[in-house]
Amino acid sequence: MSDAPPSTGLQHSLKQRHMTMIAFGGVIGAGLFVGSGVVIQAAGPAAVLSFLITGTLVVLVMRMLGEMAAALPAVGSFYEYARLAWNDRPQLGELAGFLCGWMYWYFWVIVVALEAVAGAALVQHWLISLVLLLSLTITNIVSVKSFGEFEFWFAAIKVVSIVLFLVLASCFVLGLWPGVAHSVGNVTAYGGFAPNGLLPIATGAVAATGFYFGAEIVTIAAAEAAEPAKAVARATNSVISRVLLFYVGSILLVVCLVPWNSAGITTPYVSALKVMHIPYAAPIMNAVILTAVLSALNSGLYASSRMLFALTRRGDAPQGMARLSRNGVPVRAILLGTVFGYGAVIMSYVSPDTVFAFLVNSYGTVAIFVYVLIALSQLKLRARLEREDPARLRLRMWAYPYLTYLAIAGMLAIVLAMAFIPDQRVPLLFGVISLGILLLAYAVRARFGRKLELSSISAEAHEFAQL
Repeated sequence: MSDAPPSTGLQHSLKQRHMTMIAFGGVIGAGLFVGSGVVIQAAGPAAVLSFLITGTLVVLVMRMLGEMAAALPAVGSFYEYARLAWNDRPQLGELAGFLCGWMYWYFWVIVVALEAVAGAALVQHWLISLVLLLSLTITNIVSVKSFGEFEFWFAAIKVVSIVLFLVLASCFVLGLWPGVAHSVGNVTAYGGFAPNGLLPIATGAVAATGFYFGAEIVTIAAAEAAEPAKAVARATNSVISRVLLFYVGSILLVVCLVPWNSAGITTPYVSALKVMHIPYAAPIMNAVILTAVLSALNSGLYASSRMLFALTRRGDAPQGMARLSRNGVPVRAILLGTVFGYGAVIMSYVSPDTVFAFLVNSYGTVAIFVYVLIALSQLKLRARLEREDPARLRLRMWAYPYLTYLAIAGMLAIVLAMAFIPDQRVPLLFGVISLGILLLAYAVRARFGRKLELSSISAEAHEFAQL
């Protein structure tokens, strides 16, 4: 069977270099450069373990996604996999797909708004957030190639920045820096490695979940790559081999350089650069963070629009959102995400403590729900592929099914832990409320919406269903 995905009208313009950088760009976000300070403040140097725990779970999920995307490159990626996993029970499959698709769309349109607000804070003018959002909207509307090019350079800047930080900070900590003796004393000097006990490590693992989310975009982009199976296999392997180094390695170096209980830990990377006497540390890092913001905006508009486009193909979203431009771009789906983002940005100023607070506090939990559905889908699809078409398994999940079960248990443990961590109870509650709203929406769709009969399923879906 050809690697080319079934025809959807979308353009297959993304190259291998785009795919690899899309994967990197998704996983290295502003959360690493800014939000990691919050985790370090709570857990101390043991925040390294928080990022290691969550990062390991994300690596496992990415391997699962890589396996499925290499075997079944599909528009909508894990939205389709959730449906296909339960195609022997169509109603359950439709529900799983509906929830997975809409939760993922919801996650990214909130990220679009949050990153636009973050961009405004960096440049100290709220109108800039709307300008940034408009600019990246135009980029996405032009063509998928323009998205790929912009994301390639955004991600390249982030990757080069973090690699340079790893090299320079390692030299400083190991005593290879001119005039500096090696020093790792800050790791244990202020109350020990885990000064606040074990609970903050678990709390930090929960908080870090949202920082890692985004690497899975590469499996959505696979449907618009020239050779999706090869592209996604290489891209996911690249992420897996580097994600823990970028996150865990850089956090470890930060806590070696900057005391965890100092005021400077609120801006961890800026403070680390200052310790190394790097000139213009703050402007340099702000430029990197702004790039991360722009990258997240770019990726958010892309991911949300492609997921919405996939939802239309199964009757889970209005058919009007499926319309493509002459360049093969789902313009209306992009614009809907933009409008939602504009609304959320406005709410951040008009109603910061109610509407916007609900959005901020719910999207992270929703992301975990999506990952759980991905893992459950991989369990079922892998069994079917091994039984009926093992040749499709070009990229395999490690130690199947044991590591898949471990990942599911780990993610459910994170959700359970949220109920016992005071700061996480509100996000858990709002995430559950969001899930309840989607269940209600599905019930309405099933009762009044357009019902799909097996005879109307597209040739692509029929082919997958025959696995």
